[in-house]
Amino acid sequence: MTGAKRKKKNVPWSKLHAPHCEDVKKWCKRRLPILEWAPQYNLKENLLPDTVSGIMLAVQQVTQGLAFAVLSSVHPVFGLYGSLFPAVIYAIFGMGRHVATGTFALTSLISANAVERLVPQSSWNLTTESNKSVLGLSEFEVQRIGVAAAVSFLGGVIQLAMFVLHLGSATFLLTEPVISAMTTGAATHVVTSQVKYLLGMKMPYISGPLGFFYIYAYVFENIKSVQLEALLLSLLSIVVLVLVKELNEQFKRKIKVVLPVDLVLIVAASFACYCTNMEHTYGLAVVGHIPKGIPPPRAPSMNILSAVITEAFGVALVGYVASLALAQGSAKKFKYSVDDNQEFLAHGLSNVIPSFFFCIPSAAAMGRTAGLYSTGAKTQVACLISCIFILIVIYAVGPLLYWLPMCVLASIIVVGLKGMLIQFRDLKKYWNVDKIDWGIWVSTYIFTICFAANVGLLFGVICTIAIVIGRFPRAKTMSIKNIKEKEFKVKTEMDGETLQQVKIMSINNPLVFLNAKKFHTDLMKLILKESASNQPVDDISKCEQNMLLSSLSNGNCNDEASQPCPNEKYSLILDCSGLTFYDYSGVSMLAEVYTECKNRNVDISLAHCTASLMKAMQYCGNLDSEKPVFFESVSAAISTIHSNKNVGKVSDHSEV
Repeated sequence: MTGAKRKKKNVPWSKLHAPHCEDVKKWCKRRLPILEWAPQYNLKENLLPDTVSGIMLAVQQVTQGLAFAVLSSVHPVFGLYGSLFPAVIYAIFGMGRHVATGTFALTSLISANAVERLVPQSSWNLTTESNKSVLGLSEFEVQRIGVAAAVSFLGGVIQLAMFVLHLGSATFLLTEPVISAMTTGAATHVVTSQVKYLLGMKMPYISGPLGFFYIYAYVFENIKSVQLEALLLSLLSIVVLVLVKELNEQFKRKIKVVLPVDLVLIVAASFACYCTNMEHTYGLAVVGHIPKGIPPPRAPSMNILSAVITEAFGVALVGYVASLALAQGSAKKFKYSVDDNQEFLAHGLSNVIPSFFFCIPSAAAMGRTAGLYSTGAKTQVACLISCIFILIVIYAVGPLLYWLPMCVLASIIVVGLKGMLIQFRDLKKYWNVDKIDWGIWVSTYIFTICFAANVGLLFGVICTIAIVIGRFPRAKTMSIKNIKEKEFKVKTEMDGETLQQVKIMSINNPLVFLNAKKFHTDLMKLILKESASNQPVDDISKCEQNMLLSSLSNGNCNDEASQPCPNEKYSLILDCSGLTFYDYSGVSMLAEVYTECKNRNVDISLAHCTASLMKAMQYCGNLDSEKPVFFESVSAAISTIHSNKNVGKVSDHSEV
């Protein structure tokens, strides 16, 4: 009897834990996104644009790889490796189809702190070239890349730990103003680090708190040591780069292939430097010898991990935040979803595995991702094709870059950061939408400038949370209430006897970064659910539903957009009388809801809006100028629907 009972208990347990083939397939597709899109790849439609984008991306990867390796205080050849291996790994594990992973200015700048601290320039007396060393480089260069690889390894381990702990769900704390201010401040740091190359000055490495100001103080104190030839070549390079890139942007619709101005400038500058012998005639600094090939893998130095933990945390956080913002932007632009936690896995592996191949820390870069947009890339195949051309450079073309002037390389870095630097224009947007977000942007930028990118990021997150906590007690509604929703359907005289469904939903809590995603997710799920339902209804019907849109948890909407049922039309009225306060994230999400409803042929109206909310919505969203969007009351919105749709009969249930 006891044995029979045990057998009965064991049966459901074995069923529960027996892995099914379908479950394994789903898990593999979730953790290896390449298995999802690669079998569906359309060679005829996608291969040509991906190939063109891959060639253009390879040019950017090579130039930025060389430049960001110098920024990371290691030999330029290691930047080529950092442009190759992370791109391959992210293409397998990453979900951003238009994200170009490789060397990154901000992570290179952070790792340079560890390199200069542990292997300072004063230890140059160890420069003995040996055939037993990596590619015949000096022991000094090998020690330096060992530190940078250790930062990459530990930073990747931290990102993998965050993946295991599912900290991707906490990314809603990273608001747009904080990310914008941090990346802008870090880009300013990068530009400052290139001043010595742009001016041709010899300058000691300066870092630490207020190091930004000490660098410019040193420049002004030693202004007489500026090398005129380097300054003129830098100005000429910057003017050419900016002018040609603007022309490419203006005429990208008329021309099929944009001019690779970075490549043209590198070839022209290297050839001119070789012919005129600028290195010896004018003392112009050049890239120098770049060895061929890829060295055999070697494990990073584990004994220095404790010494680089601060930089590793900076690389893990700053690299992930900047990359996630680009992945989410591309997903929003091209209508697909990105799992925040999966991105931790992808970038963690993109730092851990390449660290065994002498790579500096990696992340996605705005300039390369924007390049994929402009050249019409379709998938990560463009990044894989770029890796083929990077391999050609590593094994064949690399030594020809010996005569590339450092001032030209610095000019390419500075112009490549244009996308981050012009985020200063966001200040006007934040001022018009929410002045508190404007203050957060300014203070985060100042902290980033005065200290470091990771410090600025931490300050911005803490400041945002503290302000929201301070604003909640002053809200009219303290408790978490359900969103109130009513709906009715009436017959209209347009297009025959079609049904016009009107939903009235009342928002009774603040709309801020803490609950903005949840608001969007629940609202879209409700609309999709109603769009999919084909149940017959009476001429006038009403139903009550409760949705926790005010929850402080984060949500991700992975449902595919679907058009509403053709025999039913929808109108949505949002009653904003209970929307006590909002921030930029909340208004942006409200504008996004308006755009998505408009794309799904759902008429949306906002009632009881304050003047500040209307101004913010008009500034953030592309509102319809032909139809009224804002109404004084719910009844006024219904009256407009009544007049526009020729409603013959309106129910008494028109108020919430």
